Amino acid sequence: MIEYRQMLDDARVCFDSLMGYCIDTVQITPPKSVSSAKSVVAVASKLSHFYASSMEQRAMEELNRHEWGTEGKWVRQDPGFPDIVFDSEETGIKPGIEIKAWYPLSTEITARFKESQTLFSASNVDVLVIAWVPDHIVWGKAEIIDLFVCSARSVAEARDAHYHNPPDYLVFEPENTESRTKNLMQTNTNGYKLQDRKETAEAGKVVDSWGDGGKEYSPSPEYQSKLKALRGAFGYRLDTNYAKMDRIQHEGLEEFKKRVMDKSRAGKTIGEWSTILKSLHSEVAETELARLLDM
Repeated sequence: MIEYRQMLDDARVCFDSLMGYCIDTVQITPPKSVSSAKSVVAVASKLSHFYASSMEQRAMEELNRHEWGTEGKWVRQDPGFPDIVFDSEETGIKPGIEIKAWYPLSTEITARFKESQTLFSASNVDVLVIAWVPDHIVWGKAEIIDLFVCSARSVAEARDAHYHNPPDYLVFEPENTESRTKNLMQTNTNGYKLQDRKETAEAGKVVDSWGDGGKEYSPSPEYQSKLKALRGAFGYRLDTNYAKMDRIQHEGLEEFKKRVMDKSRAGKTIGEWSTILKSLHSEVAETELARLLDM
């Protein structure tokens, strides 16, 4: 029986072949004017979801070219988590890969990761983040300029450690829905923010009563019960911006973001292009967009 962790480590090597790959299923046509280029820049990030789906298929095909030493194959789960899994009766735990796409000329990695860390007790799922930009900056095919792979568990743990800060901010595990059919099972965590700062001191006393380690996040039922009691006693609201991957302070992901922003395209770094394209009405943006259209 093949080890699932070895399979995921081998899969990481397979993904090296995706560097520089251009997704040609949808292409942005060359804008005919600077004004048109601005319109394209304003909506380009919306293609990330589509490209992530395209890369699920491409990654699955790439992995299935590899000899895994056991019967089975990589298949997509749509919908479902993770995006692709190795389907075989010979692997004890199914290895899987969740794919997120990032358009670094936008403001941040807008993809969210809300899955509970309890799903990854075996570290059997990896997260693949793919950075893409149009191969002519504002038009052309989507070129993969870099990618990052890490364990899903490390992402979940970094998220919980970053967000959870009682009494100000609470992270909750999903309800126990094991008795439900697969499509109705809950796997997502949620974040709640204390609404009234005047309640901070009183709520803080409750947290202090939990003793040493009371502020350290735990998915255990005992700790979750304490959080529910706290939420019931004070005014908390659901945070709709919770779990954006750009904000979780994952060390490897932060290094990846810096590496991507330092890459050069069309005479400037991605970071410089990002700054320029965030100010579309500036003189600098006008000049640089006109230069791109002449290239």
